[in-house]
Amino acid sequence: MRADRLVATLLLMQARGRVTAKEVAAEFETSIATARRDLEALSAAGIPVYPQVGRGGGWQLLGGARTDLSGLTSAEARALFLLVGPAASLVPEAKSALRKLVHALPDSFRTDAEAAAEAVVLDPARWGRPHRAQPPLVTELQAAVIQRRKVRLSYRGWNRDPDERLCDPWGLVEKNEVWYLLGGVDGAQRTFRIERIIWAVVTEDPADRPDGFDLAEAWDTVVRDVNQQRESASTIVVTNTAILPFLREQFGELAVEDTAIDDHRARVRISAPAEIMLARGLAGWGEYIDVLEPASVRSELMRLGAALVERNGP
Repeated sequence: MRADRLVATLLLMQARGRVTAKEVAAEFETSIATARRDLEALSAAGIPVYPQVGRGGGWQLLGGARTDLSGLTSAEARALFLLVGPAASLVPEAKSALRKLVHALPDSFRTDAEAAAEAVVLDPARWGRPHRAQPPLVTELQAAVIQRRKVRLSYRGWNRDPDERLCDPWGLVEKNEVWYLLGGVDGAQRTFRIERIIWAVVTEDPADRPDGFDLAEAWDTVVRDVNQQRESASTIVVTNTAILPFLREQFGELAVEDTAIDDHRARVRISAPAEIMLARGLAGWGEYIDVLEPASVRSELMRLGAALVERNGP
């Protein structure tokens, strides 16, 4: 988790005084671009970390090559603990790191720093839904990414039988409590939903990783591709503006585009991967929605309505 890296990066700078982004990347098994973003995040949070350009340059803590963490001001300590404190509510290791960091501060700063660390709690569970536990394979796959080892895995796609693949693991991403593995298979980038991995074995073979690979940039590309796929089908409806928030919750914020007709009605374009998903999603709002187009969505709604009447009618 990034919060762990930020604390670890700060401790590394305390020990070495001055570091380069390349050295940080090598220490924590990240890309140079990721290491540079972490250093910039510390600086943006108010920590006295600044870059030096030119030969022999790098990043260092203000005050010299052996600056101690007690050199932080009260405001800087609060900024650091506000930045990484929320992770402590989810990750025991982050809580332990913060506790160690507190002891490196002067007594006069500890109260404020501890209060800042406890000021924010992250609750990833959505209302009415339990928190999804982290898949057991996440820890094993994290180790494979850090150690740069190939992984042999069995993966079941949502509409396919499981098959076996040899993967170069490049990084893990958590999105809305769902974990994904990004990696290479036969030289091509692939994305695996970890809960669909049946089993995984970390091999002793070194993994290949593209030069300059940036996990955040790679994930941005995945997100763009998925959003395009989500727009494969669309429908135009007229509805009461009062239900627009519910439609956005159901189909996704980016999948609902509305234009006001008057104070109470709106013309709405709704997107989804398939027309049947549009019809099933709209069926529960039948009394509030008039489907203008396409006719195929109207036909599917009529079929669903007839099936409900037949199954549940008197």
